[in-house]
Amino acid sequence: MSEAWQSRVRGSLLGGAIGDALGAPVEFEQGRAIVAEHPERLRSFVSGQAGWPPGTITDDTQMTLFTMEGLIRAGVRTERGLGFTVAVVHHAYDRWLDTQLLPGPSGERDGWLQGEQWLYARRAPGNTCLSALTGSRNTQFGQQAVNDSKGCGGVMRVAPFGLLPQSFSTEWVFDAAAEAAGYTHGHPTGKLASGALAALIHEVCRGTELDAALDTTAAVLAAHEGHEETSTALAAARHQAATAPGHGPVRVEELGGGWIAEEALAIGVYAALAYREPEQFLDALALAVTHSGDSDSTGSICGNILSALHGETALPPELVFAVEGRPVILQLADDFVLEFSQPQRLHGQAAWQARYPGW
Repeated sequence: MSEAWQSRVRGSLLGGAIGDALGAPVEFEQGRAIVAEHPERLRSFVSGQAGWPPGTITDDTQMTLFTMEGLIRAGVRTERGLGFTVAVVHHAYDRWLDTQLLPGPSGERDGWLQGEQWLYARRAPGNTCLSALTGSRNTQFGQQAVNDSKGCGGVMRVAPFGLLPQSFSTEWVFDAAAEAAGYTHGHPTGKLASGALAALIHEVCRGTELDAALDTTAAVLAAHEGHEETSTALAAARHQAATAPGHGPVRVEELGGGWIAEEALAIGVYAALAYREPEQFLDALALAVTHSGDSDSTGSICGNILSALHGETALPPELVFAVEGRPVILQLADDFVLEFSQPQRLHGQAAWQARYPGW
């Protein structure tokens, strides 16, 4: 097991949650109002909508956790001689849907994550995710959604694909994340932006410098039909970071509001490029969430990227200790590393298979 990889996995999952919780309280506010209230930009957790306490995560982190759990269960499933099946993640999203429809665990599901009572809370879930997953309960898992949505609800949850070990190729990671986003979002851009985020994270996890990782991501993206919107958005983010005289909400909003997939990806990438050094992590998150748009998703994406690049030691401790669900987030991250580094020592263990059934 590589300690550096484990640090990147733990960091990316926790960093995404921190960015999510930082941006959630201002998601529907105007950038000018945010700056007026927080002249140094939003750099600490504040109370959120509907009385959410500081540090509360949203559906972005909830769905990211179920993505990671689904990948672990897909790994366990290979013990049966079956291939690594992305549709297992679709089944995980069905369990997430329970957390949005039920007051608590029904007792009819298996695995440990769905038994976490704190996850049974509606934190502004996307209508597209809810409707697509509800509709897919009448179909076979693994089928793509039949809609034309490219909202950011696909891209904000796929970081765990990028955290898979290097035995998975970047091209495979891209395609698998795009497929998983397609379970709820049918527009090509919604899928390809998701694939691009996963590919970028996969590249930085192998130690690739951020600009070089973006070059590789752009090349993989360009090989897919319908890539133009995402490619243009990523190019704009890189141009903005390289040429803008000052980084701030005005620059962010020139990239969009983050409500749609390619804009959310672009804002997260721009903030990560603008403040890419480990000691600038909080500066990057503050930039990513201080704008008139989908602040929790852009903060989450930025956190996923930079924490995968630098590892968990780059995370600001004043936010680490206060983010909701930290024990579960880190337990899941460590289990992910165990499954994909030492499966031969786990798959024969009844307790592990009860924790992560292979479907």
